[in-house]
Amino acid sequence: MIKAEIISNIAEKTGIEKVDIKLVLEEMMSEIKTSLEKGENIYLRGFGSFIIKKRAEKTGRNISKNTTLIIPAHNIPSFKPSRVFSEAVKEKVK
Repeated sequence: MIKAEIISNIAEKTGIEKVDIKLVLEEMMSEIKTSLEKGENIYLRGFGSFIIKKRAEKTGRNISKNTTLIIPAHNIPSFKPSRVFSEAVKEKVK
């Protein structure tokens, strides 16, 4: 499913204009991104958490040049679904 389909589905169910839904959805994604860039985790009860994961420094390989390189420690965004959400998906998707 793509963003346009999500907007259409919400518009059908709520009767709200697609333009308004798109604005809210875009602002929500922007707020999530901004918060994660600041290092703040986001917790949505019953849905899941958007968190920052820390990756340790590690050694990688460039296979084409047959060399090793150091990949520095870094942070990445991650989503962890809630238990309720995970269980619902397990039950319905087979």
